[in-house]
Amino acid sequence: MQRRSLLAGSAGLLSVPFIAPSARAQTGAGGRVEIQFWYGLAGALGERVAEQAQRFNESQDRYRVVATFRGSYPEVMSGAIAAWRAGTAPHIAQVFEVGTATMMGAGPAIRPVYELLGEAGIELDPQRYLAGVRGYYSDTQGRMISMPHNSSSAVMWLNLDAFERAGLSTTDLPKTWAEVRAAAQAIRARNAAEMAMTTAWPTWVMYEQMSSIHDVALATPANGFQGLDARMNLADPIFLKQTEMLLEMQRAGHFTYGGRDGGGGAAFPAGQAAISFNSSAGRAAVQREARFRWASVVLPHHGDITTSPKNGVIGGASLWALTSRNRTAAEYRGVAEFYRFISEVEQDKWWHQVTGYVPLTLAAYEASKAEGFYERNPGADAAITQLSRAEPTPNSQGFRLGGFVEIRNIIQEELERGFQNQQNAQTALANANRRADVVLRNFERANRR
Repeated sequence: MQRRSLLAGSAGLLSVPFIAPSARAQTGAGGRVEIQFWYGLAGALGERVAEQAQRFNESQDRYRVVATFRGSYPEVMSGAIAAWRAGTAPHIAQVFEVGTATMMGAGPAIRPVYELLGEAGIELDPQRYLAGVRGYYSDTQGRMISMPHNSSSAVMWLNLDAFERAGLSTTDLPKTWAEVRAAAQAIRARNAAEMAMTTAWPTWVMYEQMSSIHDVALATPANGFQGLDARMNLADPIFLKQTEMLLEMQRAGHFTYGGRDGGGGAAFPAGQAAISFNSSAGRAAVQREARFRWASVVLPHHGDITTSPKNGVIGGASLWALTSRNRTAAEYRGVAEFYRFISEVEQDKWWHQVTGYVPLTLAAYEASKAEGFYERNPGADAAITQLSRAEPTPNSQGFRLGGFVEIRNIIQEELERGFQNQQNAQTALANANRRADVVLRNFERANRR
């Protein structure tokens, strides 16, 4: 029986046979089986990835994980695809969350986690992971396809010194968008900060997170989880409300657009923005750079839509096991052992505390709480609270949209035209919906089996 692979040809489709492991393992120094791990985190976070691999290598003497920085997330994914086609794929590739649908459609190029662990006789109950984490990387049967690694969620960052200058409470902090808007108005009126409000990752925060928190599908059915026939749902009133709010705040000087993707992220730690939205993994940068009192709290919700917000969705990346014609059973076992190691409570707790990413497991969260980590680091649990405060629904479990990177860019482009007074919110959303649906249909045609 043959399986198709999204990664196998320039057009995206090519039938290829399943690649069985060969008998000889790649061995390195000391006779250990070498596991090549490509990752896309730079700077201090990249150093932590290298340290994580070193900790695994020092914990046993059968396997050696070689962790290599391969550029940005998109570069890692495209590089891994090219390497797989050439028969030189790494054993593990760190792929950002928006690449999940692409990787799930990769057929024989990937070895799903549940298969990998089952073959190795390793039991890792999916229920041990935070609900918002496991849902994103599991199939509709609840089976984990990729291994959660560096997961974050967006949170709201507040400059408490700026709040004080604006005459706002530094303890009773905004919880709804109405309260956020009122705070931004006060900050602007008192000139308490250069920017009242900004955001990094506009689509992730303002559309993906908001759809999840308010239990509204970004795309139907079930954000692509139920099949390749997903269609965008940007005509829903929640997205119109959100977009109109941003355009109005921008015109009033209460919101400053910082650019696409992570472009707006530097304004908060630099002290320019009083209110900002960014990944919880930005905590290390804020701790290192901020020269003011600050807080990180859960994202606001629209109080007139819901009084019981659902879970937020994750960002970050997961680990994908890739196949190769010369891959051995011993090498796959090494990948499985590495997955088991990073899921251990002590290792997960260490990773969470030194990076700012959320713990992957409930046990690591409880262990961190028991030792007083969150008392010493207020707000470090905001993303955890946001991810685990409700069992994910079909609308809040994450996204399985093909071409998601392109879809994000389309939404940002149309939003930018709104900020430039070239179109209103309704037109921006209609254009984004139409263009994104073209991307989804192209992905469906390329991957329909």
